[in-house]
Amino acid sequence: MSENKLVKGMVCGALLGGALTMLDRSTRDAVARKSRYVGKQIQFYAKNRDELITTIEDQFTKWKSFYEQFASDATYISQKVNEVKEITPQVKTLVADTKEAFTQSKEEYKSIVIPQSEENIVKQ
Repeated sequence: MSENKLVKGMVCGALLGGALTMLDRSTRDAVARKSRYVGKQIQFYAKNRDELITTIEDQFTKWKSFYEQFASDATYISQKVNEVKEITPQVKTLVADTKEAFTQSKEEYKSIVIPQSEENIVKQ
């Protein structure tokens, strides 16, 4: 019983809200203009059913193509995310190994860049 009241209340609220918006002149004009347009479209497609079928098929093809492209893009992005997940630990290990190698050979690099005699002066 309460479900029935809910639906009635929603319908009444929608009708009341629609009626209140019609108090605005620009809204009334827009609704009238759109209604005339829709009416002309209905008349056109009622007389030209082949055109209606063609239009529906075109829209179906367009949305099907959109869906296929979206699905393809989603699959591609998912694959790339998985690749990044796999590569991240490898890169982290590589960076840590590189840091360790530079840290260990720091003295060797100094000896190459700074001659021994200058190194003693720098330490003092």
